[in-house]
Amino acid sequence: MIQGFKEFISRGNVVELAVGVIIGAAFKNIVDALVDGIINPLIAAVIGKPDFSDAFILTLNGTDVKFGVLITAVINFLLMAIALYLCIIVPMNALNERMKKQAAADEAEAKANKEESDEVKLLTEIRDALAQGTPRH
Repeated sequence: MIQGFKEFISRGNVVELAVGVIIGAAFKNIVDALVDGIINPLIAAVIGKPDFSDAFILTLNGTDVKFGVLITAVINFLLMAIALYLCIIVPMNALNERMKKQAAADEAEAKANKEESDEVKLLTEIRDALAQGTPRH
């Protein structure tokens, strides 16, 4: 049972997931600072409050239905998604594209070297045949 757990935990996907969760938790602090320090004060400058939690309240039979809380959560989610996209996805895509271009260039160079090598081999055979004085068919 312990061996099975060791195999499970040492698989790459589990370790990568754990690292991703830890990085995500650390990244959340950055986004929270962005929201609390920049976005919410800008919202407060426009509507008078730092978020929408007290806005868009519907009272039904003495019970408050707070649509503003949902709007605030959606805005925070969108900010997190945009920040993750711009800080992680865009650079990773650029890096992957650069690596693909480099791999294609390396492959083209290897192919050119192989073709050159075939040409050199053929020229060497012709030279040797001429040096021996025998016709090549």
